[in-house]
Amino acid sequence: MTTSHVLARKYRPQTFNDLIGQEALVQTVSNAIKQNRLPNAYMLTGIRGIGKTTSARIIAKGLNCIGVDGKGGMTPNPCGMCKHCREIAADSHIDVIEIDAASNTGVDNVREIIESAKYNPVSARYKIYIIDEVHMLSKAAFNALLKTLEEPPERIKFIFATTEIRKVPVTILSRCQRFDLKRVDENVLCAHLKHIAELENAVVEPEALQLIARAGEGSVRDSLSLLDQAFTQFDMSVKADDVRQMMGLSDKSALLDLYEALMQGEIEKTLQLTQTQCRIGADSVALVQDMLDLTHWLTRVKITPSVADDVSMPENARQRGATMAKELSMGTLSMVWQILLKGLDEVRRADNPWQTLEMLFIRITYLADLPTPSQLIDEIKKKEIAPVSEQNSIQSNSGQSVKTPLATASVYEVSVGSPKAVKPTTTPETLYPVAKKESLSHEETTKDVPESSKFHAFQEMVAFAKETGERLLAFNLENYIRIESLDNFVITCFILPEAPAQLGSNLIRFLKEKAHENWRIQLKDTITEKTLKEQKQTQHSQLTEELSREPVIAQTLALFPKAQINHIRQIIDPIETAE
Repeated sequence: MTTSHVLARKYRPQTFNDLIGQEALVQTVSNAIKQNRLPNAYMLTGIRGIGKTTSARIIAKGLNCIGVDGKGGMTPNPCGMCKHCREIAADSHIDVIEIDAASNTGVDNVREIIESAKYNPVSARYKIYIIDEVHMLSKAAFNALLKTLEEPPERIKFIFATTEIRKVPVTILSRCQRFDLKRVDENVLCAHLKHIAELENAVVEPEALQLIARAGEGSVRDSLSLLDQAFTQFDMSVKADDVRQMMGLSDKSALLDLYEALMQGEIEKTLQLTQTQCRIGADSVALVQDMLDLTHWLTRVKITPSVADDVSMPENARQRGATMAKELSMGTLSMVWQILLKGLDEVRRADNPWQTLEMLFIRITYLADLPTPSQLIDEIKKKEIAPVSEQNSIQSNSGQSVKTPLATASVYEVSVGSPKAVKPTTTPETLYPVAKKESLSHEETTKDVPESSKFHAFQEMVAFAKETGERLLAFNLENYIRIESLDNFVITCFILPEAPAQLGSNLIRFLKEKAHENWRIQLKDTITEKTLKEQKQTQHSQLTEELSREPVIAQTLALFPKAQINHIRQIIDPIETAE
């Protein structure tokens, strides 16, 4: 009967050449062995599963290896075949003692080590004590170890390993050569997992390996444990969706859909997508963490757009992420990050995590785009918005100012620089900056406004948006706005219900920043005019119908019943143009 080992044991590095991601340790220890400049003790620190105990065993092999012929000396590349290498690998060498400090914490245990350290090694070159989780030793045990550690017998070496370096006394650290083992880079870890999958004759999708490597958080052992679990659960054929299901992760596209709905203030859609994640078995804490990771990535993309070219992300996710990062402000991303970070702990501690998660998302929907106090002060200073006391007051018949709730006003103005509002369920007039021409005095309508606009038709605004690189805005204007008139810097229009949130505000902001013109929007309940896209479709249908009656084209369509006229291009005669 063959013995089956978990992957973490089966593929445990036996030499420095097998050790990944710890180049500094390998280089320093190798040079020390070659130059015979060995410290009294080594201190290896790092997160769990990073290779501390493995490195300690490799060092022990290098110090005691005698080569295949039995005549070799110390080497940074132990043979793995001699008696000492084989016994150290099997944890059965009489002169290499591994001690778990978590279960041997007292001063009496350290005294036993001190007493045995007085004797020379039985068969090896050095007697080596490997003490794991050394930070668990008591204060008295550390003190008892100090003298021996500073002046150990000639043939004695200590190798300590710990995940909590801050709990180790400075007096101990000062007597050791310290190595901080770093987390293994995700790409390096992914390549390592791919190599092991090939050795195991397993079929694993590249994206699945990336998910496992990312979940391992730089720990080789954790990543191998997850890979081992995936092999067992999915019979050596692992797909990305399988890994997501196993670890309770969200699909990247679904995560982007959720984030986009959240940023657009679509509460109902956000809750529906959240419930979908709950039904497919996603973990609520993992979902919040994924949202934090996405916020961090979008922030980096906004600061450094080249980050969006990272090939580890799916192509669709990169394109959508780049668009979202461009549209979201840095203040919004920072606000969302803080709320998610605080909400992560709330979801972890909650009796009903999914209810807490839904409340967290609702909070973000309403608070993510609130302006900061400094932004409000700047707006008031620039006179782009009036103080609340002026906005919410009207003149009574007696000439006194009477305050009235803002919600009852049928007309109000919003600053170009103000943030997006949450998409409400009330009338369209509360969505965007609106204005009624007849409600404004002549002085108000002419103040700080140019005599005439550069735009005489809505098509010119759309063309200007394309010229300045705002293609997404131009697309939305063509598809979702029906124009009645452009008059005296007032756009009278109807915005279709399926339009993106804050399309009107985005248009006003664009005209302010790019065209340097202060426009306002007056919304209508309905307008019979068609959108620019609808007009183009109507023109295309009419022209198609006319062309289909042409004798040659009609005959062609008759010969090919399934043929259609998809594209029409007008060819201009250069002679006629010259004339």
